[in-house]
Amino acid sequence: MSRRLRAYILRHRRAYLIGFVVSLFSTGLQVTNPWVLRLAIDGIRGGAAPGLLAGLAAAYVAVAVAGGLIRFHWRMLMLGAGRQIEYEIRNDYFAQLQRLHQGFFQHTRTGDLMARATNDLNAVSRLTSAGLMHSSNTIVLFATASALMFTIDRPLALLVMIILPLVSGVFVVLGRRIHRQFEQVQEQFSTLSARAQENFSGIRVVKAFAQEEAEIGAFAGINREYVWRALRLARTSGALWPSMTFILGLAASLVLWQGGIAVVVGRITLGQLVQFFGYLMMLSWPMIALGWTTNLIQQGMASMRRLDEIFETKPAVASPQPAAAPARLRGEIEFASVSFAYDRQPVLSDIILKIPAGATVAIVGPTGSGKSTLVSLIPRLVDPTRGAVSIDGVDVRQVSLASLRGSIGFVPQEPFLFSDTLEENLAFGLDGGDLGDGDGTGDGEGSGNGKGTGDGGRPRAGTTGGVRNGQRVREAAEIARLARDVEGFPHGYQTVVGERGVTLSGGQKQRATIARALARDPAVLILDDALSSVDTHTEEEILQGLRRFMATRTSIIISHRISTVRHADLIVVLDGGRIVEQGTHEALLAAGGLYAELYQKQLLREALEAEDLAPS
Repeated sequence: MSRRLRAYILRHRRAYLIGFVVSLFSTGLQVTNPWVLRLAIDGIRGGAAPGLLAGLAAAYVAVAVAGGLIRFHWRMLMLGAGRQIEYEIRNDYFAQLQRLHQGFFQHTRTGDLMARATNDLNAVSRLTSAGLMHSSNTIVLFATASALMFTIDRPLALLVMIILPLVSGVFVVLGRRIHRQFEQVQEQFSTLSARAQENFSGIRVVKAFAQEEAEIGAFAGINREYVWRALRLARTSGALWPSMTFILGLAASLVLWQGGIAVVVGRITLGQLVQFFGYLMMLSWPMIALGWTTNLIQQGMASMRRLDEIFETKPAVASPQPAAAPARLRGEIEFASVSFAYDRQPVLSDIILKIPAGATVAIVGPTGSGKSTLVSLIPRLVDPTRGAVSIDGVDVRQVSLASLRGSIGFVPQEPFLFSDTLEENLAFGLDGGDLGDGDGTGDGEGSGNGKGTGDGGRPRAGTTGGVRNGQRVREAAEIARLARDVEGFPHGYQTVVGERGVTLSGGQKQRATIARALARDPAVLILDDALSSVDTHTEEEILQGLRRFMATRTSIIISHRISTVRHADLIVVLDGGRIVEQGTHEALLAAGGLYAELYQKQLLREALEAEDLAPS
């Protein structure tokens, strides 16, 4: 058993131990009824009084009722502990994914992670609930019923004990095969989930390239392989049940033959034979349960190993212990001989750059020159392979991730919005207030800063600061020139934007992500090509508002448009992962280097576009 799974089980050992004790009482009552039946049958043959028979009938019913009540509480204890473990593993799994670094998700398929969170977790849940419950009960019931069979007739009991161990041989042969085949089924299910998830996310691309039929065919092939593996597992698992039936049927036939002879010769009474058959039938469930729980345990162990692969992954970027946590960053940033390699492929080489607090710095360069990687080092989305990045004189690797990232407003190249209202998207990351009705309650079980979640989704806080945050959201939307668009939305800021913001245009999504970063009032603002999807007129409007906002904080802008960066205090030109130029717009143009070349190319491109748009 996995060390981690053992720890979860030990955490709930009290419930399991009490459940085991209760199962002992349940088993005691269960084996009582065949004895009561024996007394009744032998009493009938011996001419017992009607009152005695009525008493035995009442005792039979009372034992059955008491046994049922006890079994109910036993099942509640054992199954409840299993469900609680499932709840804890699910939370821990999600928390582990939140801790893992960005590179992990670039190498791992989302569908695979989802398959582990659903199929694999369900298999582990079955192990910790029904698997452990029936395993313990099976052992107790088998031992008790076997012992009582020996008290009735030793030769008959020995005959049964010779036949029943054949079941163990079946388990040894089939159990290993079931375990191996179940792992293969889970792996194929991960592939199936990943393929479906990628198609749903990229449905626009699929339709744009008319690849629906090709994707349907590819999915059908993967699905066919999954079904084949699942059927192979079903055939192997299904072989257990006929084997059980045959072995138990053989045992019952021999007992009927030899037991009937024993009754005829007077070695045992008819009532004792019926009692013996009662215990034999009781052993049929442990034998069946043994096969069933063997399946559950094998599958659960295989699934827990898959979950352990995620749990045992160490995040490449982690918060230091102990960690520095400045109350408010000033925003002085320094790159000291920084290099970065991605899978041993150099991306940045010997970057030396100092950005004063409150300065606006632009980073330009050809595609693939390392611009996005450079700014990703500041909030520690990745760490340098050599050198150090410091902020306010402190190496960012010594600052807590929550403090560091909480002081940075980051707008990535690819805007991402959650399937929620526009207001909740813009307020994402704000502390201190729900932007809804203020009570912070809902259907979910929030784990954020507040009392719960509004709809079972992302955490929302309570009433404090809700109005203030709502005002910050609207001010940020004004600066990002999104407010005018919102006025035309059917429900204003309460409009649900759809999955990944599908109902918004590319420019609106970019402006929404800019507003989300501005609403945090960050000490450092990073815009990674954040204006590429807006027209030049809107870009100029946004830049006017941003200049006032950026005047009091450190700002870093990546852009391919010279018009976006020309007013920056410092322009840094990257090429091939190295800084080849830096200075003001005028100084770099006068130098006649790469920046001037990029500027001339852009002027030419704009002139050609203007000529194409001019009326003929």
